[in-house]
Amino acid sequence: MARPRKFDEERAVDAAMNAFLAAGYEATSTQDLCEATGLGRSSIYNTFKSKHDLFERALDHYMADRNGELFALLESDLPVREKLRTHLLRVVDEECDSDGTRRGCLVVNTAIEVAARDEEVAGELARDYRLRLEAVRAAIASGQRDGDIDADKDARTLAHLFIAAVGGLRVSARCGAGRPALEGVAKAFMAAF
Repeated sequence: MARPRKFDEERAVDAAMNAFLAAGYEATSTQDLCEATGLGRSSIYNTFKSKHDLFERALDHYMADRNGELFALLESDLPVREKLRTHLLRVVDEECDSDGTRRGCLVVNTAIEVAARDEEVAGELARDYRLRLEAVRAAIASGQRDGDIDADKDARTLAHLFIAAVGGLRVSARCGAGRPALEGVAKAFMAAF
């Protein structure tokens, strides 16, 4: 008879997510995951089968959490331009938090580090991108109908631009760009609308 699990699987996934976010997929060892989750190797492998499986679960968890925040903002009562500006400034705040840690975004980090050589992960990132693209496109199209955004511009292209701006802010921050530079990028981006 198998022994029952004595840990919270979601809490372990969340802890692993933070470990992968801090160091990346390759640099996070199984021992690092044991320390982050408080689990032994056997518990990790019995539950998640492999480091890669745990990474995929952590990435899915991260995407669901971050998309939930974005989608809630996009569904709020703010004007669309304000929704987009608010999200960009959230990114700037996250990247310039007071402790100086610039961990970036697990999606952006994974796209750079893992996607080129891992079809499964690349597929998950592509699905996530399409989901965000459609949500942002729909919000922009709504803003165009309301007169908040120039109706002569293609909503899908603007949605791609928005996603590129978010990723670009995160990468720029990792490369040393400070708050004034990142805020300037966000302001310049909003001028495109």
